[in-house]
Amino acid sequence: MLHAKAKEEPHRRFHALADKVWREDFLLAAWGMVRRNGGAAGVDGVTVADIEAYGVKRWVGELSRDLRDGTYKPSPVRRVLIPKKQPGKFRPLGIPCLRDRVVQTSAMLVLSPVFEADLEPEQYGYRPGRSAKDAVRRVHRLLHAGRNEVIDADLSNYFGEIPHAELMKSIARRVSDGRMLGLIKAWLEMPVVEEDGDGGTRRTNRARRERKGTPQGAPISPLLSNIYMRRFTLGWKALGHARRFGAEIVNYADDFCVLGKAPAADMLVVVNRLMERLKLPVNARKTRCLRCPEESIEFLGYRIGWNYRPTDGRRYIGTRPSKASVQSICRGISEQTGRRYLGRSTEEVVERLNRMISGWANYFTLGQVGMAYKAVDRHATRRLRQWFRRKHKVKAGRYVRFSDEWLWNHCGLKRLEPTTGDLPWAKA
Repeated sequence: MLHAKAKEEPHRRFHALADKVWREDFLLAAWGMVRRNGGAAGVDGVTVADIEAYGVKRWVGELSRDLRDGTYKPSPVRRVLIPKKQPGKFRPLGIPCLRDRVVQTSAMLVLSPVFEADLEPEQYGYRPGRSAKDAVRRVHRLLHAGRNEVIDADLSNYFGEIPHAELMKSIARRVSDGRMLGLIKAWLEMPVVEEDGDGGTRRTNRARRERKGTPQGAPISPLLSNIYMRRFTLGWKALGHARRFGAEIVNYADDFCVLGKAPAADMLVVVNRLMERLKLPVNARKTRCLRCPEESIEFLGYRIGWNYRPTDGRRYIGTRPSKASVQSICRGISEQTGRRYLGRSTEEVVERLNRMISGWANYFTLGQVGMAYKAVDRHATRRLRQWFRRKHKVKAGRYVRFSDEWLWNHCGLKRLEPTTGDLPWAKA
């Protein structure tokens, strides 16, 4: 109903939203989503098991009362560092308390239908019926349509640089409910607690001090990032750049590329100008101007450029998993089969590997995947064989005690290569 009203009335502002956030049916639905997503405890140490032992309905009822009475205050966010694909690089991730995650999820259930009506078709991230693979497919189609001049863009710390004042203005364009706006502002200004490197913790509040940034890892953050990125995609068209350059933006979260017919360097001048107005710094070192498919583009883990048919060697514009994506899954496999895990059972190690490999392969299904699948299979069998040798103190030699077939058939290790024939793009 909210989505239909927002779609029918593009200029309507919604004034009664917060009362839906604290409704117990919304909070219970939000609790179910948070529980399914799992995740670690926040700074208060409260876990899903703790809340279930306390009583979910009782806990939700008290949370609803605090929201209704205005006594609800968000807790600080626990910050952890998540390894990036590049070795030695980390991405800060915020872990709010379960209480805050549930309230933010409830708010997202209320706000998403309103703002989904406004988001541009070029935006693919965190939206119903859209995915990262849809964004990759769109890039592929644009290249086939002759949009070969490409800006492979990179924003410096997008989530951490979104300015609060401009973001709140974008939200207030649709929301006039003061209590809802107050909740969002409080979430944007949540303090951060992180390890200080000496065994203790420190508390900081850069977001409140500098008036910018959304807590990456919070349930509300993807929606807020989409709302602000809409300014860029809408401005690109409204100012006539799409028509002038014959160019289209493809955006997923903080990743985007621009594909057009005009020289990429000319388009980049405009992109930089727009981002400067939005107060979003472009990473000049990582942003590239190129002509595809002569030069390949890497987008959302895929490499898009010239591919060659294995039957006759003819080339075509195609996709395949990027080298960095293959290296990333191989590093994960190496981590799970390291010396520190020799105490695990075979079943547990294989189950973890299979879950990791299957998740990776479920995403990388577009284009020529055969070579990447073979590389992952080779690495997984080699690492699991090495794990067995260390565990059972068997020296390496000419005689292979733990063959590939034994690892696949007896231990149940996932093998990707035989599955390529079932992928429609792989057949093409």
